[in-house]
Amino acid sequence: MKMDNTSVPINRVAQSGLVTLDLATYYPQVPLRVFDLKDFLVQGLVLMEKPFREALGQHNWQQYRDTAVGIYCSTDALIPLWAYMLVSNYLNGIAHSVHYGNEQAVLAQLMLDNLRKLDVSKFQDAKVVIKGCGDKSIPEAAYIAITDILKPVVRSLMYGEPCSTVPVYKRSSLNQQNNGPQ
Repeated sequence: MKMDNTSVPINRVAQSGLVTLDLATYYPQVPLRVFDLKDFLVQGLVLMEKPFREALGQHNWQQYRDTAVGIYCSTDALIPLWAYMLVSNYLNGIAHSVHYGNEQAVLAQLMLDNLRKLDVSKFQDAKVVIKGCGDKSIPEAAYIAITDILKPVVRSLMYGEPCSTVPVYKRSSLNQQNNGPQ
């Protein structure tokens, strides 16, 4: 039996030359922890220096060893700025890194740090798809950052999966002149 080329399925996605970038690749490898100042408030309202210093002296700091730690307060209490400095001082040398914010804020910061190290030369003039679905929740800030990072070098930038994308940016001669959106 003779088969002609019309009966062979063609994988148009494979032939498209699309480069898929999974932002989960830039997910931090270090465990994340938070230090919530609300646990150190007197009557849940105010942070007083002497009891705070005493509590910090008795706190188990080793639980933060080699983790990225976010310092924040989950209540609406007014926290003096020196309190953040004191906690940071205790974490210095124990934690992998210390940040301001809750777990989501720290995750976003670490991902942005990782994305800024991206070698964009491998995306020069490429058609790039930023992977849309995955097992990890990617912070919105990462999508904003990758757009800013890749736009100057890529031919086109899309979101989704190679078989179903949402166009974000496409370089044209007009774009090269005014750098405006497509």
